Amino acid sequence: MLKRALGSLEGQSETWPKVFIVSEKYEVSSLMFPAEGSPVNVLTSRHCPLLLTDSWRTSLQDGDFVIGGVFSIHYQHNTMIYNYTFKPEPPRCTGSLNVRSLRFSRAMIFAIDEINNSTELLPGIKLGYQIYDSCVSVPVAVHIAFQLTNRQDPVFYKGENCSQSGVVMAAVGDSASTPSISISSIVGSFNIPLVSYFATCACLSDKQQFPTFFRTIPSDHYQADALAKLVKHFGWTWIGVVHSDSDYGNNGMASFLEAALRERICVEYIESFFRTDPASKIRRVADVIRSSTAVVVVAFTAIGEMKVLLEELARDPPPPRQWIASEAWITDPNLMRFSFCAGAIGVAIQQSVIPGLRDFLLGLSPSEAAASPLLSKFWEEAFNCSLTETFSDKRACDGTEDLNTLKSSYTETSQLRITNMVYKAVYAVAHAIQNAVCSKTNGILQCDKHVRLEPKQVLKELKEVNFSKNGYHVSFDANGDPVAFYELINWQKSESGVIELVTVGYYDASLPRGQEFHINRNLTWLDGGTQVPVSICSESCPPGTRKVLQKGKPICCYDCIPCPEGEISNMTDSPDCFPCPREFWPNSNRDACFPKPVEFLSFDEVLSIILAGFSVSGAFLAVITSVIFFIHKTTPIVRANNSELSFLLLFSLTLCFLCSLTFIGAPSEWSCMLRHTAFGITFVLCISCVLGKTMVVLMAFKATLPGSNAMKWFGPPQQRMTVVSITLVQVIICIIWLVVSPPVPVKNLSTYKEKIILECALGSAVGFWAVLGYIGLLAVFCFVLAVLARKLPDNFNEAKMITFSMLIFCAVWITFIPAYVSSPGKFTVAVEIFAILASSFGLILCIFAPKCFIILFHPEKNTKKHLMNKN
Repeated sequence: MLKRALGSLEGQSETWPKVFIVSEKYEVSSLMFPAEGSPVNVLTSRHCPLLLTDSWRTSLQDGDFVIGGVFSIHYQHNTMIYNYTFKPEPPRCTGSLNVRSLRFSRAMIFAIDEINNSTELLPGIKLGYQIYDSCVSVPVAVHIAFQLTNRQDPVFYKGENCSQSGVVMAAVGDSASTPSISISSIVGSFNIPLVSYFATCACLSDKQQFPTFFRTIPSDHYQADALAKLVKHFGWTWIGVVHSDSDYGNNGMASFLEAALRERICVEYIESFFRTDPASKIRRVADVIRSSTAVVVVAFTAIGEMKVLLEELARDPPPPRQWIASEAWITDPNLMRFSFCAGAIGVAIQQSVIPGLRDFLLGLSPSEAAASPLLSKFWEEAFNCSLTETFSDKRACDGTEDLNTLKSSYTETSQLRITNMVYKAVYAVAHAIQNAVCSKTNGILQCDKHVRLEPKQVLKELKEVNFSKNGYHVSFDANGDPVAFYELINWQKSESGVIELVTVGYYDASLPRGQEFHINRNLTWLDGGTQVPVSICSESCPPGTRKVLQKGKPICCYDCIPCPEGEISNMTDSPDCFPCPREFWPNSNRDACFPKPVEFLSFDEVLSIILAGFSVSGAFLAVITSVIFFIHKTTPIVRANNSELSFLLLFSLTLCFLCSLTFIGAPSEWSCMLRHTAFGITFVLCISCVLGKTMVVLMAFKATLPGSNAMKWFGPPQQRMTVVSITLVQVIICIIWLVVSPPVPVKNLSTYKEKIILECALGSAVGFWAVLGYIGLLAVFCFVLAVLARKLPDNFNEAKMITFSMLIFCAVWITFIPAYVSSPGKFTVAVEIFAILASSFGLILCIFAPKCFIILFHPEKNTKKHLMNKN
């Protein structure tokens, strides 16, 4: 039968299978080869004979239950253009080996051997495996998926105790998200679980589309959140983004951009590419990175894409960029040769230890390598020798080659991360199989290897898996995902100049929100610097300014505008300014509110001192004048000018001078009421005295006319009554004012925005202007009478002096009104004091100064004869 099967291949293309596993019953020498010159590799199996028909199966071991394995051991596959004239060939993996993925596949074999030798897990049951190379290719992955679901391989059975080697209970793989999506979509229809160790696309958590998918590596949903928090932690708000044009890159980048938006991070550019894209596109992506202003670049790429990008950037002097890496490439040792990426930081799977794995990997012998085409290729590339071919440019391997001396990703076991994910995936499947076929009887675990186990039973048990291995917990949530835990890795140059992976922190999604992210070690940044690089579109707006977005640019690009008058911002990058409370005002930097200074005409000001000096001087002058008049009260000049009214006038002038002092100092309820009423009453008293003197002068000359008896109506009693009556009217006006709406101290917040004016509010404006109006009315009336009496015949006519004094008085108070209304703050009070002093000085100087001059310096003129002289 086997001869007939081999004979049927005669004449076929050399691309048909070249590896055969046959029963040990058949001797190799008796086989008929399909064609002369077409070598066939023949291996024997102790169990059922099996003929392999695919070129991507790399390892095989029969067992009671078989686990599939899918690894990307090559990065390329052959591409052919078909003309539909011959049967298409199966896709083939080509190119150099990815020895890191080879280590992953060997770790699966190690784990299965460890389980088979264990007395605690699946005792008495032997696990088999079928390991495939997907070469990161969807077409190859699809072929592998159908192979995994094919219960009946093209085999030649002999005997009745053949195990069902074609039945795969579960599969471990793949390393990339896109092939995993293809495989899971196919095997899921047959309820075959797929446990990935490196497929991180968040889309695979969708149980509606991928009900049989599990993974031991966290979803990119958490990775994206971790990367966004990492960027935000260092204050980077202006970044560039590159990602693989694949399910891994596209979905991962979508999750990252969503997280970046939550963290208010702006993206200058987003570039996607695939490793097989034309060189021109890769060059364009590199040029975008070179010409950008963003110093930080987040690379959510697979290893293959990152490799071609860094190679392109290395052609010219690479730009100084701070690289933020996804877990796919941050720990890849082959990329660490790009020294310009020193300082890169990213998230990585937790570092782990797998006892015995290093010895297993290094224990590969030349004879074992020669038995496998894949291992033969690895051995020959590693040691640059030939294991099988006689006629070769390479030297023949002599058996002295030692893997311990090899510096390769295959032998690098100090940074086991993804390898541990493979290890945990195998153990997860083994635990699920044990839960399905084993049971405890009297505390003893017993397993039935003859039970007809279906993949859907393994799928059911896999959802409930919960165990720990080597100190690492393994379980799956409802989406088939593990608890997310990442280490933060920094590429740091050692003293020898070699880039090393240094763990600087971690991200634990199981911790409470806001506590997941921690950094516990110093980092090295681009160019070996110790200072965190700056990557922002616009400098932060300091307190005292607000952000105004630049038109057509992201929210991270803005201008800083100073807060308007009266408003502050007390935090960095404030979007708005807010006004201070009414009694507060911003400082010069406009970042804090301080109480407004309170302003009033205080006694310690220069202006107040000057006004107070004039006020006291005026009062002193009135007192001195009173003393002079009192000493010379019997002289004609004093007696001729109504000495009683003169003394009353001097007394009222003294009060006028002193009442101006009530306007100085902080206003209070009593001072506000006193200053206006005292001013109004004393001035009316003063003017009423002047009015009385004027009327006396006028009536004195009228009384000299024959038959006139006018003086009897203007004697001393009438003069007193006139003064009292006129003053009483003002007193009544002031009382009504104080009762109805008196002046009160207020804080004037409207005149000045930056300070408070403490002043006396008038209360009733009608009362205030009634007081001033009454004074003005008396002054005008007095001025008219004085004008009428100014030319009366007399050597010393007092009416002339009264005319001048009233003229000054009226002029002062007429100009006072606009000055009072327009003067701001404390200067309003100063204007009022000035008007009081000016009018008071006008009265005392015009009326009493000439008399005092004659009394003191010209006593010869102080005679009745001189006064009566009409010349």
